Amino acid sequence: MNGLMSVLSVFAIGYGVLAVALFFYQPNLLYFPDFPTRKIEATPEILGLDYEPVTLSTSDNERLDAWFVPVAAARGTVLFCHGNAGNISHRLDSIRLFHELGLSVLIFDYRGYGQSTGKPTEKGTYRDADAAWQYLVEQRGIPAERIILFGRSLGASIAADLATRQTAAGVILESAFTSVPDAAATLYPWLPVRWLSRYQYNTRKLVADIHSPVLIVHSREDEIIPYSNGERLYAAAKEPKQFLVLRGGHNDGFLVSGDDYMNGLDGFITDSLGRE
Repeated sequence: MNGLMSVLSVFAIGYGVLAVALFFYQPNLLYFPDFPTRKIEATPEILGLDYEPVTLSTSDNERLDAWFVPVAAARGTVLFCHGNAGNISHRLDSIRLFHELGLSVLIFDYRGYGQSTGKPTEKGTYRDADAAWQYLVEQRGIPAERIILFGRSLGASIAADLATRQTAAGVILESAFTSVPDAAATLYPWLPVRWLSRYQYNTRKLVADIHSPVLIVHSREDEIIPYSNGERLYAAAKEPKQFLVLRGGHNDGFLVSGDDYMNGLDGFITDSLGRE
């Protein structure tokens, strides 16, 4: 009996230490600004696209590195909120696709990513998206009804938060999770992660408060964020809403799906920008 109690005690102590470590190590599990690197490895010039380097100023005085990639006679502008790893130079494929759809793009790095100052936090990333919106509307003079908000993975939650406070032409949420606690519970079902989570990024709650048209995009084969997340987000969203099903993995579904992806985005964007 004493031996069993000793084993149980060791297990309990180890479990407690692991839970405490998880609580304090969370920023390193959520944000990956150094993967693969913080270095800007390429620019839209490698695609033959003109672009303008932009510095955004946030309400708490961080300086964000960004690009504005224009299209002649653009039918609209995409405000691009990227995922939790890497920086704007790792999103050139998406910039190219939006360019082919006739859309200018503003893409920015969150605080602590790429060449941006500061350290990422949940509230901080929301402020970063605010700064990008204000730049488009106030400095570029682009009307809200000509702006499409786009977010992929973590960026989908950031775009959804912005969409609860600003009415854009449309909102595209791609490969999104319902919330950080939900995602963590899937990854660590043997830990009380819902109690331990210091982050929410509650996309499901946010999407219910969006009054712009919403497109949910998700792959049935997503190996990181299960397809059911997309289904729950779609159920929570208000009309008008659409669901685009992709093939491929979490990070390459938009490329693997090819014309299906492009046609799905094009149809939604055309509908959204056509609304007055």
